[in-house]
Amino acid sequence: MFLWEGVSEFVAVAESESFTAASKQLGISTAQVSRQISALENRLNTKLFYRTTRKVSLTEEGTIYYQHCRRLLDGLQEAERAISDRRDTPQGSLKLTAPVTYGEQYIMPLVVDFILQYPEVDVTMNLTNQTVDLVEGGYDLAIRLGKLSSSTMMAKRLASRTQFVCASPGYLEKFGVPHSLSELRHHNCLVGNYDHWRFQEAGKERSVRIDGTLRCASGHALRDAALKGLGLIQLPDYYIIDDLERGDLVTVLDTFREPEEGIWALYPHNRHLSPKVRLLVDFLAESLS
Repeated sequence: MFLWEGVSEFVAVAESESFTAASKQLGISTAQVSRQISALENRLNTKLFYRTTRKVSLTEEGTIYYQHCRRLLDGLQEAERAISDRRDTPQGSLKLTAPVTYGEQYIMPLVVDFILQYPEVDVTMNLTNQTVDLVEGGYDLAIRLGKLSSSTMMAKRLASRTQFVCASPGYLEKFGVPHSLSELRHHNCLVGNYDHWRFQEAGKERSVRIDGTLRCASGHALRDAALKGLGLIQLPDYYIIDDLERGDLVTVLDTFREPEEGIWALYPHNRHLSPKVRLLVDFLAESLS
């Protein structure tokens, strides 16, 4: 067992690039992680990390050692998963995060259904529009919307969303229907989290700066303002689909609409999904599709 000492701590630091994050992930003190890494380096007579006050990174020897250790831990996790898979009923804790509106409207009702189906599972859900660090925060799963920027996570597509530009019939009757992206500067475009709207023109992505008399980082507030005739909005379908079907809002600039974007389940790279997480991901994918 001596050969295994420090390996889990080493891999955790290598993947999180932080002694503090590794200690939180492993549930031990930062000092204990540091002692284990130092003992491992002494035993190997090799420096595994470059350490500065701002960053921890692998040395060349550390990178080689990490590749072997990761495979060893993966094999151990596979062995444990083989035992866990024999259980008929998933059990234990799950920690999730999702965007506020989409999480409230779609994810949480399904999570509740999942708990009712598997009562031995308990869930902690963090609904936030901030991009949290899954490893440092100890999350099993994150729901992310749109284009993914992180290459350090594994992702499974659950569903899709479409962004619409729309306004009330009364607003369009009073101020006219825009037929080109250049006409947006003549309209009251209600601003959310970003002051640019994304489109596709001639097969290429295009970002258009917009401005208006209302700025609010709430899709529900922007929807309400558009329904009352204040201006144009660009929002995902799940905010406004019922309004569009009733004719309370009308889409414009449809020929410039971006293709569908993904709705994703993310989990840490090189980690095998536990049976309960895998079951939840499959449950969400089947329900959302």
